[in-house]
Amino acid sequence: MPNAINWFEIPVADLARACLFYEQVMDCTLTHETLENAMMALFPADGAGVGGCLVSHPQMKPSSEGTCVYLNAGSDLTPQLARVEAAGGRVIVPRTLIREDIGYFALFLDSEGNRVGLHATR
Repeated sequence: MPNAINWFEIPVADLARACLFYEQVMDCTLTHETLENAMMALFPADGAGVGGCLVSHPQMKPSSEGTCVYLNAGSDLTPQLARVEAAGGRVIVPRTLIREDIGYFALFLDSEGNRVGLHATR
């Protein structure tokens, strides 16, 4: 098994607001899709990497409890973390060293109230 995760979905109440938040924080462009009764905004990913999206669906609700997804911040999570509050979120755990060989993490609440993590090598 190359990855423990192959897809993730972050539930949102307001897809447009959540897209603005993640596009600002992660400095990327999300791609919009509609599947049956779910509206989605997909994070960029290459064909071999783990993919995921924001999803607005009647049976999915944002939450700060439960599973936490850690987004890849590359080599340094400082730029993304610095954009969280300006984009409408709140930092709940600042940049914190896990271990030198593992790197750093931080946690934030997004514009929808989801607890989401960032991970980087420094």
